[in-house]
Amino acid sequence: MLMKLDRRRFRALRVFFDPGRLRALTRRSEVGLSLAGAVVGIISGLAVTGMSYVSNELHQLVFGIADSERLSSSEIENKMLLLTAPVIGGALLGLLLLVLAKRRKKPMVDPIEANALHGGRLSLTDSIIVAVQNLISNGFGASVGLEAGYTQLAAGLASKFGLKLQLRRSDLRTLVGCGAAGAIAAAFNAPLTGAFYAFELIIGTYTIVSLTPVVVSALVSTLVARLLAGSDFTIDIGSFGSVVPADYVPALLLGAFCAGVGILIMQGVAFVEELARKSSIAPPFRPALGGIIVGLLAMISPQVLSAGHGALHLNLSHEVAIPTLIGLFLLKSFASAISIGSGFRGGLFFASLFMGALLGKLFAYCGPYFADATLTPVIYAVVGMSSLAVAVIGGPLTMTFLALEMTGDFPITALVLAAVITSSLVVRSTFGYSFATWRFHLRGESIRSAHDVGWIRNLTVDKLMRADVKTARAGISLEEFKQAFPIGSTQRVVLVEESDKYAGLVLVPEIYANPTDAQDEGKTLADFIHYRNDFLQPQMNARQAAAIFDKSESEALAVVNNLIERKVIGQLSESYTLRRYSEELDRRRREVSGEI
Repeated sequence: MLMKLDRRRFRALRVFFDPGRLRALTRRSEVGLSLAGAVVGIISGLAVTGMSYVSNELHQLVFGIADSERLSSSEIENKMLLLTAPVIGGALLGLLLLVLAKRRKKPMVDPIEANALHGGRLSLTDSIIVAVQNLISNGFGASVGLEAGYTQLAAGLASKFGLKLQLRRSDLRTLVGCGAAGAIAAAFNAPLTGAFYAFELIIGTYTIVSLTPVVVSALVSTLVARLLAGSDFTIDIGSFGSVVPADYVPALLLGAFCAGVGILIMQGVAFVEELARKSSIAPPFRPALGGIIVGLLAMISPQVLSAGHGALHLNLSHEVAIPTLIGLFLLKSFASAISIGSGFRGGLFFASLFMGALLGKLFAYCGPYFADATLTPVIYAVVGMSSLAVAVIGGPLTMTFLALEMTGDFPITALVLAAVITSSLVVRSTFGYSFATWRFHLRGESIRSAHDVGWIRNLTVDKLMRADVKTARAGISLEEFKQAFPIGSTQRVVLVEESDKYAGLVLVPEIYANPTDAQDEGKTLADFIHYRNDFLQPQMNARQAAAIFDKSESEALAVVNNLIERKVIGQLSESYTLRRYSEELDRRRREVSGEI
């Protein structure tokens, strides 16, 4: 009897965990996608907790700090250790880069690029490699945070899970967003921050369809992280009275100031990367050389090491002199630029929070110039922290909710919202990129956000064109052409030279329009050739093809294999291109609105 019950339970469990049933449930309903989001939340919470644990253990092992201490707030007397630790980490990272250069040729894709261009497809192997590189960089003291590794690993696991379920493109993009949301939520103990990080930076848009799975993932991941680690990232803003209208003036000015500083930081990182590329130093040796500079900076102040969690709380809870604040900001910004520019793996998420807090406290000393303002230095620090972070990372609502969940104070959050909107507006108007999209731009990618533009790239000319093309030799006479192509047989004929090279297009009705005049004037076939230098290539997407149609004012164009051979392989009409483009555009619109 017991054996029969056990068999029934086993069958029930097997039915529940059957991949086909799970796939059908996930694809069929929002409830199924929300359950998938909860699973991703658990995975993300475990991944973030695991990476945080490994990072802390590395800090204790390498720098000899206590279990309860943060690296950037520790007092490390051994100056030689401060110098050599980042160098050793850089050497280890360089060795890993050397191995990867021989084994993996394709560039690694991050969650923003995956959702924008590849429909949410991420390599789990690459994601694990990025996480390991981030742990080595952070664990040995490079001035980078773990947030890049958190989101990469969690999004990679989410993408792998979604591919196993064979999700549709839009659902897979949402699940990648769930992974990133869970990662940031677990890292900061802030589910709202994680959710809006996914909406603004990873998915690229907010929809009713994606709301539930993303929020569920963020909440579940936060609970898992609290259960396993129990850490709570909060800021005590103390007592200050109430926010008055006059307080918004310095907050708006601080937001604009942080925008300018954020642009300088992003350009500084790009400058160091370009300098490293132009140098004769091989990529595997760059992290070790960068580690020497970071180590020298750490000898001045250990607060430049790692992400800066301890240093942030240290500077918020103590009175710090103006020269010290300026020195710390310059040291941290230089250390971060050198770390990333020399090849250490990581991001500027927490570094921008730390530097923004320093700028906010510096700005607080201008308080006497705003006679009616009531803000304290800690509140200026929170405003500066959010403003610089939104300038570098992007996501105004993400940073606003981060301020809310760190302080628990709604009036301060309204002040932060005004500042981050100002910062975001200034950056987008004058610079146009966040840190991630700026790096895409330097690589030649035209990605401004995680909006799904991959489908446009997939809608290429070679998939739209017709291969049955009417061709003729460019040297034949008008009479030979008329015999080969009677009126009504076709609209267009592509002319090719003896070497099969594209020579132009001939409109058949134009030749038959005034046959008598053509013979009397001694015209040849060459007089009817159009669009000699206007043609399409197979790798062009529909948007590029439409631009060429508009420029040439042609209803159809030939497709050639490349610019050198110019061998005709097909023909494409403007009307069909625009119709297919409109169909796909409408499909994406309906996916966003939840109609499909």
